[in-house]
Amino acid sequence: MVIVTKTGTTAEEVAAIEERIRSEGLKPHRIEGARLVIVGVVGDPSEDFREQMQIFPGVERVVRISTPFKLAGAGEGRPATRIEVGGLTIGGGSTVIMAGPCTIESREHLMETAQQVKQAGATILRGGAYKPRTSPYSFQGLEVEGLEYLKEASLATGMPTISEVMEPGLVGTVAAHADILQIGARNTQNFPLLKEAGKVANPVMVKRGPASTISEWLMSAEYVMAAGNPNVILCERGIRTFDDSTRNTQDVAAVAVAKRLSHLPVIIDPSHGTGVWHLVEPLALAGLAAGADGIMVEVHPSPELALADGPQSLTFENFDLLMSGVRRVAAAMDRPLSELVSA
Repeated sequence: MVIVTKTGTTAEEVAAIEERIRSEGLKPHRIEGARLVIVGVVGDPSEDFREQMQIFPGVERVVRISTPFKLAGAGEGRPATRIEVGGLTIGGGSTVIMAGPCTIESREHLMETAQQVKQAGATILRGGAYKPRTSPYSFQGLEVEGLEYLKEASLATGMPTISEVMEPGLVGTVAAHADILQIGARNTQNFPLLKEAGKVANPVMVKRGPASTISEWLMSAEYVMAAGNPNVILCERGIRTFDDSTRNTQDVAAVAVAKRLSHLPVIIDPSHGTGVWHLVEPLALAGLAAGADGIMVEVHPSPELALADGPQSLTFENFDLLMSGVRRVAAAMDRPLSELVSA
């Protein structure tokens, strides 16, 4: 961190800045110019200290040198994280496919979808049991009953599963039924939830919030990691912009940026990123080309009857078509599809 003083700052004010730095257990390093003084801060300053110094007498501005996401950040020489779950590797040069219904509607519905997506090449089954909805009158999910169906489908197909958790008190319940916990976009900055998710052994996928910057997204991952869980996956799922031609704006560039700034695996979610089923394939392929470690898509036997997100869900036939393109792009990028390894 570097502190730039105001023009005309007095020697006493500079000395006070240096003393404040020392009181924090850090070391000041003064550089005197013709018109102003710059004070470098040697050590690891906290975010609170950085904010305090921005309004300290004589300070013009504070410049951050290192990234605030110490655990989630790439770091010099830090290898890409590989996460092992249910006989599958996420990250580290392969491509994973997460597929399934937005919301688990019944046992039969989930079992049929699970079998179909596995046959087409998916390796992780997604299914929502607790669903955050804009309207309180919309279907909110089957809750624990849905989680039990998800676990049954996992045993029947051999696929690991992912499901959303919405509140701290449900972390243990979801973790007992699903292999991967999903922090949804609406909860990206639900800090008590992130901390609680950091206490379990299950991998946690953190979706980018609809108005989150990439740095804020990575800081959400940092919360989970700081609580003790290193197995974090990032998911770009579209952000809110001025354009209303799609549900969200799929930020493909964020995939490449996140891969550069972080060592964590990155998944792209073109279903939520566009909200339009026929845009899922081109955005999925674009995300893989930009460096994503996998995709997450919603699949439903009859999207026109879906209780949630029907317009963005693929039919079984369309998912088959998507997988044909995914295989070609994954091979071209030298990141072949991950395969389940039997225990």
